[in-house]
Amino acid sequence: MKKSTKVRLTVAMILIVAVVMGIFNWSVPFDRTMDYLNDKIGTAFPHFKNVPFHLGLDLQGGTHLVYEADTSKVDFGNKAESVEGVRDVIERRVNAFGVAEPLVQVNTAGSHYRVIVDLAGVSDVKEAIKMIGETPLLEFKEQNNEPQRALTNEEKRDLTNFNKEAKNKAEKVLRLAKKGDDFSTLAKENSELDGVAQNGGDLGWIGEMSAYNFIWQEANKVDVGTVIPKVLDDSSGYFVVKNNEKRENGQEISASHILICYGGAPNCQSTITKEEAFNKIKEIKEKVNETNFAELAKENSTDAGSGANGGDLGWFNEEQMVKPFSESAFALANGQISEPVETEFGYHLIYKKDERTKVEYKVLAIALKKKTEADILPSADPWKTTALTGKDLKKAWVEISQQTGAPEVSLEFNENGKTLFAEITQKNIGKPVAIFLDGQPISIPTVNEKIPDGKAVISGSFDIAEAKTLAQRLNAGALPVPINLISQQTVGASLGSDSLQKSLFAGLVGLLLVVIFMIIYYRLPGLLASIALFIYTMIVLFIFKAIPVTLSLSGISGFILSIGMAVDANVLIFERMKEELKLGKPLATAVSESIRRAWTAIRDGNYTTLIVCLVLALFGTGMIKGFAITLAIGVLTSMFSAMIITRYFLEIFIGNEKKERNLWWFGVKIKK
Repeated sequence: MKKSTKVRLTVAMILIVAVVMGIFNWSVPFDRTMDYLNDKIGTAFPHFKNVPFHLGLDLQGGTHLVYEADTSKVDFGNKAESVEGVRDVIERRVNAFGVAEPLVQVNTAGSHYRVIVDLAGVSDVKEAIKMIGETPLLEFKEQNNEPQRALTNEEKRDLTNFNKEAKNKAEKVLRLAKKGDDFSTLAKENSELDGVAQNGGDLGWIGEMSAYNFIWQEANKVDVGTVIPKVLDDSSGYFVVKNNEKRENGQEISASHILICYGGAPNCQSTITKEEAFNKIKEIKEKVNETNFAELAKENSTDAGSGANGGDLGWFNEEQMVKPFSESAFALANGQISEPVETEFGYHLIYKKDERTKVEYKVLAIALKKKTEADILPSADPWKTTALTGKDLKKAWVEISQQTGAPEVSLEFNENGKTLFAEITQKNIGKPVAIFLDGQPISIPTVNEKIPDGKAVISGSFDIAEAKTLAQRLNAGALPVPINLISQQTVGASLGSDSLQKSLFAGLVGLLLVVIFMIIYYRLPGLLASIALFIYTMIVLFIFKAIPVTLSLSGISGFILSIGMAVDANVLIFERMKEELKLGKPLATAVSESIRRAWTAIRDGNYTTLIVCLVLALFGTGMIKGFAITLAIGVLTSMFSAMIITRYFLEIFIGNEKKERNLWWFGVKIKK
């Protein structure tokens, strides 16, 4: 095969791959084209898989939480390891909560040990905070062979008497609180539920939609500084509450909506086009009114979350919805239905029901435990809890087995744990005993013999890294490190959308200016480099989607910076090529020599940048890591673009005598 033919085939392959990557990056236009062809000529072209970009907290919206770990009771040498264990537990918790791409980091700067949690796209922030803040729980469980049954008459009497005594105690505490006794002291002395006695019973600011709605309802009936005049009865216990402070926290509205989404919109399962979605929402608008809005929402809305409830969205503030939706909804009068509103999710009709000032109360609470049938009856769970928990585990560490050479995790219990572990192993010989962390089994070894010395070994088919992780998780349960929420920042999705659009616009303008400069100054090589630059962009975006890379504003800035570095490599090659052509060398020699001589400068410049990226990724915080990762991907791709793609594009013109004789095409001034 001739070299020229090989070059043309390679260039054709590069262009085909670039087109496929471009369709992967922006599949919606391709899918709409296929839909059009399928409708017009009766074909059955398939859709391209729509893989969304993974957006970070600052672009998608969500919550940024900062916790401070209390390591005062932990030995200095174990502080960092304990906080890392907490980080690992929190990460698994938010993964179980369903948060996409959570970011959990540890900051040990100075004397403070802090855990930073970024939850992108979280809707129920209060539940996430509650879940994260719980102390890591390590449990040892044995098989549950008890049959299910109903309460006996004696157990029913005991249950009734216990709750009666608990309520009487709550009534007594209520009388003391109403008389004027210090409420914080009463909370510390009497509260029985975890998390209530701390901080003098301070539950913080609660709203109507919080988990403490039953308290908010009663606090709304009394003056600030007043003790609620009755004991509040909830499934978890009896509460004595004082309404400590009140604040108005912005406006919120009650509204319903009908959403018609289209193919390519986020979370949309529909295959209709954007134009079809708009026509459908206009049809609904013509016949919708206050009376039939809920029924039409049930029949037509593609919002799975609210459609079944007649489109009801409940109460919300401006920050909880995307900007176009909030602006339209809050501009409506009560009882008014909007014109079609376009957001990134599709087209909406919004029915505003009511508007009010959002009121929150800061309350103090005293909580007394209440028994239920579940506290008495045997659990239906195949595992039942023993008295042995993480508080009885002294430490866990990794060792290498003398017999097999495989890594294993060794456990050592304190004196109380030693006794309990001996009893559990004695009655479960030949049976499994499960080790649970945060309600999830992490190991289920079978007991071979009674273990009286409080030491045990967990062996299995795991490598050294998995064994270290297991030991860390066990130590996290054995050394519970209390964490306190010291900062909470909510990032609205509308802010992220605006920031993303501005960043992409800035990158597009920068790219076009670079292209114009390259074409004017370097002419034909500049045009070829510009085409290579667009292919470079397709490759990088493809990598971002395929890995996937979670994109934040800092990550996008790293990508934009790498575009400049990609151009820099081409500039080095083209300047060297101009020098070679001025010396009278043929184009083939000039191209080969320019790439060979420029390579060392390109290599050294990019290698130093990659070293810096590595350092930032290893030791930087989340935003810095995102910048470093995207910049490193861009730099590696730019080296490929300059040394391979641009080179093959230039070699197409080798042998073109007209172009080779007219050096103006290559940015070389011809001396007369």
